[in-house]
Amino acid sequence: MSTTPEAAASPDAPPRAAKLRLGDVLVEQNVISAAQLTQALELQRATGKKLGRILIEANLITEEALAHVLARQLRAPFVNLRTFPLKAELVRLLPETPARRFKAVVLEERNDTLLVAMADPLDLFGFDEIAKLLKRRLAMAVVAESQLAAVFDKHYRRSDEISGLAKALEKDLGDAVDFGALTASVGQEGAPVVRLLQSVFEDATRAGASDVHIEPQEGELQIRNRVDGLLQTLMTADLRIAPALAQRLKLMAGLDISEKRLPQDGRFSVRLSDRTLDVRLSTMPSQYGESVVMRLLGQGSALRRLHQLGLPEDLLTRFRELLGRDSGMILVTGPTGSGKTSTLYAALAELDAQQTKIITVEDPVEYRLPGLTQVQVNEKIELSFSRVLRAALRQDPDVILVGEMRDAETAEIGLRAAITGHLLLSTLHTKDTLSTPFRLLDMGAPPFMVATSLQAVMAQRLLRAVCPHCAEPHEATPQELAWLRQVRAFNGIDEANATPVASVSGRGCAECHGTGYHGRVGIYEMLEIDPEMALAIQRNDAGAFLTRARQSLKGKTLADRSLGFVLQHRTTLAEAMRISVDAE
Repeated sequence: MSTTPEAAASPDAPPRAAKLRLGDVLVEQNVISAAQLTQALELQRATGKKLGRILIEANLITEEALAHVLARQLRAPFVNLRTFPLKAELVRLLPETPARRFKAVVLEERNDTLLVAMADPLDLFGFDEIAKLLKRRLAMAVVAESQLAAVFDKHYRRSDEISGLAKALEKDLGDAVDFGALTASVGQEGAPVVRLLQSVFEDATRAGASDVHIEPQEGELQIRNRVDGLLQTLMTADLRIAPALAQRLKLMAGLDISEKRLPQDGRFSVRLSDRTLDVRLSTMPSQYGESVVMRLLGQGSALRRLHQLGLPEDLLTRFRELLGRDSGMILVTGPTGSGKTSTLYAALAELDAQQTKIITVEDPVEYRLPGLTQVQVNEKIELSFSRVLRAALRQDPDVILVGEMRDAETAEIGLRAAITGHLLLSTLHTKDTLSTPFRLLDMGAPPFMVATSLQAVMAQRLLRAVCPHCAEPHEATPQELAWLRQVRAFNGIDEANATPVASVSGRGCAECHGTGYHGRVGIYEMLEIDPEMALAIQRNDAGAFLTRARQSLKGKTLADRSLGFVLQHRTTLAEAMRISVDAE
């Protein structure tokens, strides 16, 4: 940003323009009338709210328009934080508490002057306090208040606080390895380990993380968050604090704190400042200590419906028709974290639980829905998928959801259920729709049962969406061009007649935490098993099945769907290629 603001000041000389009153400025620039200002001031006296907020809530002015008005009046630049290249070391010159209090952020350093953007540049007291804290000459810029939240959440994430708490915990534990002392320490609510975990959860929710990984490595402990499908390192700490974290988490989940040699699974809820999290906990012994992975689920969050998942209209229509059948098996495939369970529950939400007996068999139960009979398997007491599934068939169900086809026995019972008048929904870990029937055969399922029962297979992935705030034109690399040629060749498109692909990529900005991506969208392919495919499965003829299945999927594969998002400038070629190569 090259504009030089005229509203510069030294620490003891705030800008003269800050003495202006907001209402007078807005009337002077014909943004609101004198009568509207009078009404707003009366409301301000009654409610105590700021004048700008009252005018915005009354739809008399937008937040961004207000910022532009102030910028013009003060002859200061207006800054769009969504695209401005912020530097973490400059932002953190102003501590988090005053930054949030005065709604201010440090943008640039120019010789001996700092450019500071404020949402309320008429706040003379705030400007004074910032000047005293920074002990530098200040120049003023104006920002829209709503854009500051993402900046604060990114740059004032709890990394420093977490590192400080980790050091406090390390000091608290010292060199002692006494098991009794350690257990007593982690049980204290005010102990550093409790505050450290609370901060880890707070940071994860700010970052929009789906999972938290606590991983002992050689000589250090690594804590990472999974954001938009990829892991980001939060911090590294002394390895000695790893047992204390594992112990505390086990206590919270009601697990056996003395058992460190075997994996354990549990769940608990944690209350944060503004929400409650359901946490699924998994521990596993590793070479350097217990590895802990936690899946974070927002408690009470609304279950998404099928039409909200981003299914293509043609696929959505056919999938709903399949759910209306009385029998058969429908499988959803994809890697861990691709949204399979969300799709299955969205499918169940389409059914009438008042007139339909629905039983779910899961490990663990991820969503709780009214009207369903939900069972969580427990291998410790031999309550396995297959055993629960057998019992479920004696409960007169219409629809059965099996969390995962894990073994041959479960697969065979599920197939028999689908043959004998039940609609069975489940997941299977395969990379695409084409390989799914033969994965069932490899598990030992009889070919005639797979051919008779399997109605459809849906494969899905979660594709990272390009950040709309920093997307810019992108020139395809040789590898991306090769992938494009491959996708076109599969669909029989002549490369000479192919339309050039204009793609974008994200530069990285405050809105996307510098990644170039913001959020994820689902991509799907669905293969319906027709009589020709069923015959090929029954004969165990992979060649004939693949030939027919590829014809059916032409133009509707995961690669085709991801390329469609590239053409719509909703994702990048690199991301489409990554997802598609994973599915091949």
